[in-house]
Amino acid sequence: MAEEAILGFLQNNEKITDSGQFSSECNLDHNEVVNVIKSLHGFRYIDVEDIKKERWVLTDEGKKYAAEGSPEVQLFLAVPEEGSISKDELQKKLAPSVFKIGCSQAGKNKWVEMGKQVSRKVQHVEDKVKGLLLQIQEGKEIDIDSITSLKARKLIAPQIWKGYSVKKGPNYAPERKKVATDLTRENLQNWKELEFKEYNFNAKGAPLEAGHLHALLKVRKQFKDIFVQMGFEEMPTNNFVESSFWNFDALFQPQQHPARDSHDTFFLKAPSTTRTLPEDYVERVKRVHESGGYGSRGYNYDWKREEANKNLLRTHTTAVSSRMLYALAQKPFEPKKYFSIDRVFRNEAVDRTHLAEFHQVEGLICDRGLTLGHLIGVLNDFFSRLGMTKLRFKPAYNPYTEPSMEIFGYHESLGKWVEIGNSGMFRPEMLLPMGLPEDVQVIAWGLSLERPTMILYGIDNIRDLFGHKVDLDLIKRNPICRIGI
Repeated sequence: MAEEAILGFLQNNEKITDSGQFSSECNLDHNEVVNVIKSLHGFRYIDVEDIKKERWVLTDEGKKYAAEGSPEVQLFLAVPEEGSISKDELQKKLAPSVFKIGCSQAGKNKWVEMGKQVSRKVQHVEDKVKGLLLQIQEGKEIDIDSITSLKARKLIAPQIWKGYSVKKGPNYAPERKKVATDLTRENLQNWKELEFKEYNFNAKGAPLEAGHLHALLKVRKQFKDIFVQMGFEEMPTNNFVESSFWNFDALFQPQQHPARDSHDTFFLKAPSTTRTLPEDYVERVKRVHESGGYGSRGYNYDWKREEANKNLLRTHTTAVSSRMLYALAQKPFEPKKYFSIDRVFRNEAVDRTHLAEFHQVEGLICDRGLTLGHLIGVLNDFFSRLGMTKLRFKPAYNPYTEPSMEIFGYHESLGKWVEIGNSGMFRPEMLLPMGLPEDVQVIAWGLSLERPTMILYGIDNIRDLFGHKVDLDLIKRNPICRIGI
């Protein structure tokens, strides 16, 4: 309908000066006319020029007053013709916004006498505001002073109207010639009689709707591949909820340690305690905490079972390591390499570099005769696969490792040394109560997954990487992860 009207009009006329006016005269929807104009222009049946006009449209508040009347007139009509009405009673008759605006405008227009009692000062008023709003709604022009007044009251807002002027193009014809768009059997049989649509080989196909990997998952996969290449076995980390025993006590971390306070750890209300623990092992852990053993003096305090039974959201994946090493000690010993990459939880203040939950990467090697030299060698091998060949180590303290080291790496793109992890050798007070042989040592290290991901993808606020504020477009656009290349 719209296409026939446009091509038919141009057959007898030089141009369509205004597509909006043309739509009104032909009783057509302007959006439909615009779509047809764009299609005809694409095939050069017509040439077009853009038209932009600023017009005024009613806001939601303006539409309401156009239908119900302006607040000042509504207030005026609520005041009795004779006598007066109390301000409180008048307020009950009107909506709060109508009463407030009506009092201001009606008083300004000197229509009513305002006080504790409200009475009319005139008997009849004209709702000029409603009249002006209706004129604008009908597309009529109004004077500039009225525009200014309505705009100040936020009853109207400017809107840019877009249309086209149209004239014949180089391929103009009174009727669009249909072209074949598919290579069907029938079209191929009659190809001499048909005109085929030209193919645009530069046109992009429709984007595929598909899932996208989060940047953390991409980096996690690279870390996992490195561990597997080095012969490590992944630990099961599916339990976010852990007992204080496996999270703290089994690691020779004293019960009065600050990390075990509620302001650092999320404790569960239900179920608040664990049901079962290996009793013989619990007894050995209690003894080494209270009085020492295995060459240690212990912490010399009264170890409490109720503290060990408390359930929490694990603060580190080392809780999983303690379970795995205990299970390893119950069988004839064999060397093992374990790793894990999963979520941990800490009751920390959220800022640009900290969240209450994050991902920890952990690796450990359990074997006979391991030394600090072995740990440094493994760390150099591991981080070189990440593209960091320059490492430094700084002595540190951890309750369950001795010696302990902080790991620093020189980041070429940042041009500085950055802390990249923590490491150490598990203490005999942790390993021997499990039942591991005395000549078995465990070396371990850990780092966060978020920090290297932020560096790789140029993200300076962790909340833009993980959590409810993440931009989904970032997930769609982020490139593949090529660690160490």
